[in-house]
Amino acid sequence: MKNIALIFILFSINHALLAQVPASDLKDTIPQDTTELIEVYIIQKKNTYFLPKTYGTLIYAGKKTEIIQLDQSFADLSSNNARQVFSKVPGIAIWENDGSGIQTSIAARGLSPNRSWEFNMRQNGYDMSSEAFGYPEAYFTPPTEALEKIEIIRGAGSLQYGPQLGGVVNYVTKKSISNKPFSFESNETIGSYGMLNTYNGIGGVYKKWSYYGYVHYRTSDGWRENSHFRTRTAAFSLSYQLDKNWNLRAEYTNMNNLNQQAGGLSDEQFQNDPRMSFRSRNWMSTPWNLACVSVNYQTDKKLNASLKVFSTIGQRNSVGFLKGITTADTLNENLGTFNPRQVDRDNYSNYGAELRMMYNYTLFNQTQSLSWGARVYEGNTQRKQQGIGTTGNDFNLDLCDSIQGKLWGKDLNLTTKNAALYLEHLVQLGNRLTITPGFRFEFIRTQADGYISPLSSAKRVDDDRTRRLFLMGLGLQFSTTKTSNLYANVSQGYRPATFSEQIPSGTTETVDPNLKDAQGLNADFGFRGSLLEYLRFDIGAFAMTYQNRIGSLIIDGSPYKTNIGSSRSIGIESFVELDLLQLLMKNKQYGSLQIFVNYAFIDAKYTTWNNPAIANDPLLDIKGNQVEYAPRHTLRSGISYVYRSLVFNAQANFIDDVYTDAANTELTNSTATVGKIEGYFVADCSVQYRFNSSYSAKIGVNNLTDEVYSTRRSTGYPGPGILPGNGRTFYFTLSFRL
Repeated sequence: MKNIALIFILFSINHALLAQVPASDLKDTIPQDTTELIEVYIIQKKNTYFLPKTYGTLIYAGKKTEIIQLDQSFADLSSNNARQVFSKVPGIAIWENDGSGIQTSIAARGLSPNRSWEFNMRQNGYDMSSEAFGYPEAYFTPPTEALEKIEIIRGAGSLQYGPQLGGVVNYVTKKSISNKPFSFESNETIGSYGMLNTYNGIGGVYKKWSYYGYVHYRTSDGWRENSHFRTRTAAFSLSYQLDKNWNLRAEYTNMNNLNQQAGGLSDEQFQNDPRMSFRSRNWMSTPWNLACVSVNYQTDKKLNASLKVFSTIGQRNSVGFLKGITTADTLNENLGTFNPRQVDRDNYSNYGAELRMMYNYTLFNQTQSLSWGARVYEGNTQRKQQGIGTTGNDFNLDLCDSIQGKLWGKDLNLTTKNAALYLEHLVQLGNRLTITPGFRFEFIRTQADGYISPLSSAKRVDDDRTRRLFLMGLGLQFSTTKTSNLYANVSQGYRPATFSEQIPSGTTETVDPNLKDAQGLNADFGFRGSLLEYLRFDIGAFAMTYQNRIGSLIIDGSPYKTNIGSSRSIGIESFVELDLLQLLMKNKQYGSLQIFVNYAFIDAKYTTWNNPAIANDPLLDIKGNQVEYAPRHTLRSGISYVYRSLVFNAQANFIDDVYTDAANTELTNSTATVGKIEGYFVADCSVQYRFNSSYSAKIGVNNLTDEVYSTRRSTGYPGPGILPGNGRTFYFTLSFRL
């Protein structure tokens, strides 16, 4: 009732504010013609579902790309529901154990979804992850209500952006709301289990200035026991147009959150009651700051240039009882209290600059485009782990004891220095064919010092590694019509060895001094386009190799970490969307009935695993095994009916079985950290109604059939065991724009 009262008060205030605006100021927001109201919802109208051949300072011809237009999405934006937001991007695998929407975990082509670390994650074109090379986990996800679009470039993005093998995901935030000096928008949402989401943004254009800022807050008790969360995000951007060519822009984003970790379950517990939790004292918080200043130069024909200077300042803080699910978190009879919890803390301070330029010139009566750029970057991570924390239940990072005078079990200073150059050239041959060769050179130096055990003086860390990588790629694109084309691309990529892979995890483990970064190759071939306003499609095949996988061997009785494996992924990624009423009726009299099918087949298998300990045992050899967390079949389908001001949307998701370890273990172990996860089916639906040009309301149900399902098992945070996805939840949103 408290949430209902709050949303009523907020909406009443919004209505009162809007009532003060003269009617003349509201007329131009959205034309009152009902046909135009329908067109607001028709996605094909913009026809921007993949990136053009050239865009700003970058070349995308021949690359597999996607664009998600958030202002035309029917997804549940109030909870950052990833399976809905990415529903029309084929082959995206999603971990859904966290209903908070604070951290999105996605991947493609058989790669690991763990906090999206196989993608190069960016906001407005600059870094946003913890550390781009040594720890590329994305602990921050912007609220999707703040986004204009999401750009996705598959593996071919490696030449322009560097790591990772999965490609690039770029969250593009809103720049303004309207062309008026001041506009205001608000979304107020209540939902199941005490969920409250409020999003409020301001923006406008005044002479040469444009701006946008928002404040977002989301809180909930969580679908599972012990899964309370709250997050607050605020951002502001300001642009100044010096003249018709030069633009200056500055932006800052701040996020703070607190997330209670419900922990994992055994398979039996999961089947009996997936909402239960046996961990009430586990917490995580990731305060985050992103800042960027950019200078952009653009002419109509010849030269475009962009310089971004950016920084990420963030933390990863956790406290909890991390024993396996077979160990109960109960009172210690000797202590008379609960056992002390473990405290882990990371501090990230990253700085970088990227310069990109595009030069267009005419040759053989065709426009040719040359794109090049440079990057410098330094990342600094202070990692302090295995601290002895309090015996309480709250989020408390205090340390209560030491290990032989040392506060931390591990204490490390980790640094990355990076410089890179890239060049791509779009060669236009006639009116239809383009060829785009390119290369990228990377210099990476990582340094680590500190200790991994206070009990052993021999386990001090003093590591210094330098790598030089050279990547090449080639893209082809052939325009079959004005709105469709054939595309093909082959590009080399790499995944840097992370800090955890470069540094021994325990006192008995050693690391190969010649440890190499994982490298691979992405190849795409497809046919994409649209037909009038009723059909759009992207049907393609891919192949990806992943070499120099890192694992551990047992040599002379001790673990030895080195490059021991390779894998390959081949498959199909297809998407088709049809407006059935537009096809049959040829007009908008009866609205729009859109049906989409998104299907991916992925065959991801290990090709080598050079472990002498299992070389002569065919039962242990993993060659030919399915890569973990790589569903062979992923099918997402949906239907949307738009009639005047009413929208009905439904979506179904079928995800195939996955293995959770390279050995393809079928049966779960006692701690539920390995074992096959069964496939599942999840459906969502919503109804939205626009009262007028300013007000709208939406009601939705996520997991309509209350499916019991899981997408992952955990061996550490957020708690060992199988992690359930959210059950059935409801939400109601009121929106308005002034």
